[in-house]
Amino acid sequence: MRTKLFFFVIMFVTIAGYAQQDAQFTQYMYNTININPAYAGSRGALSIFALHRDQWVGLDGAPKTNTVSVNTPINNSNIGIGLSLVNDKIGPTNENQISADISYTIPTSETWKLSFGIKGTADIFNLDVTKLNPENAGDPQFQNLNSDFSPNIGAGVYWHSDNAYIGLSVPNFIETNRYDDNDVAIYKDKINYYLMAGYVFDLSYDLKFKPALLTKMVEGAPLQVDVSANFMFFDKFTVGVAYRWSAAISAMVGFQITDGMYVGYGYDNETTNLKNYNSGSHEIFLRYEIFKNNGKITTPRFF
Repeated sequence: MRTKLFFFVIMFVTIAGYAQQDAQFTQYMYNTININPAYAGSRGALSIFALHRDQWVGLDGAPKTNTVSVNTPINNSNIGIGLSLVNDKIGPTNENQISADISYTIPTSETWKLSFGIKGTADIFNLDVTKLNPENAGDPQFQNLNSDFSPNIGAGVYWHSDNAYIGLSVPNFIETNRYDDNDVAIYKDKINYYLMAGYVFDLSYDLKFKPALLTKMVEGAPLQVDVSANFMFFDKFTVGVAYRWSAAISAMVGFQITDGMYVGYGYDNETTNLKNYNSGSHEIFLRYEIFKNNGKITTPRFF
């Protein structure tokens, strides 16, 4: 039994390490700074964000992700800065990423701006092999990793207006092998490439519609494509659906509680065979913003 469990967890961690890579978010459109540093300061407000994701509920060792971030423009300059923390737990692994972002924005027309961003990340990785139940606990190939530190750097561009955006980013340029002192790499961080785009249509005075796209490419894994469609009513209530190609169908809702506070929830239903072993994934977030205009939001942004 222990041998079967050991190989199952090894397989699970390998799949998570090589396929999912960066922490996965269904509501990435509200959490853009985690994948594109050029987003820092683009909302024109001090933006504080917190999210919790519980993936594949009911499956032992399934990913659990928590993230907190803050970003803001610097006074009346073209510079934006951001700081974020992501904690990602998968099976016996526990990874913390602390990132600092800086962006520079230039106007390209009366309505469009182009932002360039750089991300610096400190990654702290832990592996508890006791959760793997190895038959030979003294095997040097299966030892704990405690606070294994690795730095990284990323970059991105973000072209945006009040009702549209397109972004291209690589959050981490440096590939990192985990647990390879004995030529055994149980976990390997590979380069993730992101392309995202969205457009907001004003269907009526009280109704907005935003289709959006996110693609992620990782070496050795299938191309991941997320498409979503969100409707905003009265600049207050948002409802939408999303489809992750050959992976999941999602439902999303959000509510603008005050001018500065927005809360959202998302649910993923797997479309793969994995759906037989879990009851879906849950994601909830809270965003709080302080605006320059006497604390009031002037034009609600749908992204």
